[in-house]
Amino acid sequence: MKYFSKIRKIQNLLLQFVIFAITYFFIYKQVFLKTDILSLWIHLKSGILKPGYQVPLLIIVGLMFCNWFVEAIKWKYLIGKIEKISFCRAVQAVFTGVSISTFTPNRVGEYIGRVFFLKTASHIEGILITIVGSMAQLLVTVLLGSAALIIFLSKYMPVMIFSHVYLYYSLLALVIFFDVLLIALFFKLSFLTILKEKILHNGFKWFRKFFRVFAFYHTRELATVMVLSLTRYLIFSFQFFLLIRFFNNPIPYCDAIVLIALIYFIMTLIPTIALTELGIRGSVAIYFFGFWFLKTNPGTDLFNAGILAASVLLWMINLGIPAVIGTFFVFRLQFFRNPTN
Repeated sequence: MKYFSKIRKIQNLLLQFVIFAITYFFIYKQVFLKTDILSLWIHLKSGILKPGYQVPLLIIVGLMFCNWFVEAIKWKYLIGKIEKISFCRAVQAVFTGVSISTFTPNRVGEYIGRVFFLKTASHIEGILITIVGSMAQLLVTVLLGSAALIIFLSKYMPVMIFSHVYLYYSLLALVIFFDVLLIALFFKLSFLTILKEKILHNGFKWFRKFFRVFAFYHTRELATVMVLSLTRYLIFSFQFFLLIRFFNNPIPYCDAIVLIALIYFIMTLIPTIALTELGIRGSVAIYFFGFWFLKTNPGTDLFNAGILAASVLLWMINLGIPAVIGTFFVFRLQFFRNPTN
């Protein structure tokens, strides 16, 4: 028994070291090999040296912690159905999940990184519950993004609306229909417990029992999760706005928030692998902010550099720094449990 216990400890330690090394390699690759770090540093330095610009940058970094603390509160609230955990442990799990998500497709590592902080609860149930939180975040992004799309078309493409008015209103009706449908499905998650009887009727019987987690949450609890998800969305959207202003792009908040919501919405539609590319993120931001800039002040060189710098720095602050913090908690992951658990 002691022999197998030692083997498990060695295996656990090896996995921890592998995650630690891959996380740092991926961050290095994204920041130093796929980013014009020198150009970013020049823009950042020029901003920091200006009087009064240090405070907004500190606020942006502080909002990063607020962002992930709200996510920790949300995950603690959701996971409490199967295991009670402290806020401190939830924060560690969230940051560790960010570390693992940096090198996994569609950030699925975020689910895996978190559930290995659970001491007794089922890992599979933990993953499914974490997905519930991600569904709420995605729903907020889709709802606000689709609304931003309608506003964007009416403000920046009026020619299309007047020449294809029926197409525009058809799109508006379609957006409203799908938004209402998505809201209804989210607040009726228990339908998944019925759906699994149809999908997994003949096979995967061992897996079917885990779908009971979707019946754990009532409408009021799901509404709380939605409010926490909206809070996170408002935080990182405001961060993006502050960074754009930091790099000398004087766009009004109302215009910026519509374009930011549309950017996040479009990024959810981009293939999974592309989401790991900082260049793609920057290109999407430059494309949509370009509509506002060309409408108000033609001449794009300085604008493009500032938007790209804001996009890259946002990634570094909201994902890069948390991923580095998360590596300090990686060695608390327990991939192999005691047989008694």
